Amino acid sequence: MVIDVWMQHPTLRFIGHEMFASLRRWTGQELPQEEVPIEATLAAMDAAGVQLGLLSAWRAPEGVLIGNDEVAGWVNGRPDRFAGLAAVDLNKPMLAVRELRRCVGELGFKGLRVVPWLWEAPPTDRRYYPLYATCVELGVPFCTQVGHTGPLRPSETGRPIPYIDQVALDFPELTIVCGHIGYPWTEEMIAVARKHENVYIDTSAYTAARYPPELIRYMRSKSGRHKVMFGSNFPMIMPQDALESLGALELDEETRDLFLAGNARRVFGLATRVTTEASSA
Repeated sequence: MVIDVWMQHPTLRFIGHEMFASLRRWTGQELPQEEVPIEATLAAMDAAGVQLGLLSAWRAPEGVLIGNDEVAGWVNGRPDRFAGLAAVDLNKPMLAVRELRRCVGELGFKGLRVVPWLWEAPPTDRRYYPLYATCVELGVPFCTQVGHTGPLRPSETGRPIPYIDQVALDFPELTIVCGHIGYPWTEEMIAVARKHENVYIDTSAYTAARYPPELIRYMRSKSGRHKVMFGSNFPMIMPQDALESLGALELDEETRDLFLAGNARRVFGLATRVTTEASSA
């Protein structure tokens, strides 16, 4: 079984945004002329053997790029294949807290994602802190981006040290899932994950062939095998491409299963849901 913890089903508002021009140039992707059907995302998952994808909403300072209710509609249409992650307006902390509560309590979302470079605000910015407290109260992870930015935005907000390290010190009960590996600060990211019990790494935005050697060593270690999860960053990277060279990592069976699904089931509270629906499929 494979769970992809970092996906988004692209709206035209999202995929056509000017900040993704550099990614389109790198990947050679062309802008679609009309809204992409959800079947396209399901087909990409099927091609890679991905059973469940965590679809995230996207909220930028200028407005909604992928709405929480849009994500809820896709999840409700295929609850056997999708779960949702919320996005909120960081500039309006109380509205953001209320929206997070609605998304988890009413829509059944599994966590919150905030991409710091979108807001030019590192995770230690005071606007995040009510959201961290709410995530702890609701028992859901806070998902974020670490490392440099592919879009043409400043990368400073993606440093694991001091930002993720400080948040984990301030909120030791908060589960933090750090996407995009943390390159070029991968050693920092591993150090923070090793230091803090509730800090995790996901491999989104990187194919298995491009995982840094230090991350592979960490994944193979006794503690690290429980700390790293698979993510693709679809539609920027196809899940099939992200997994193509997985065999070359020479992970043992337990580590491979934890990486592809086991850690995600535990961290996002998916164990009962995924196991039950997979067995009835």
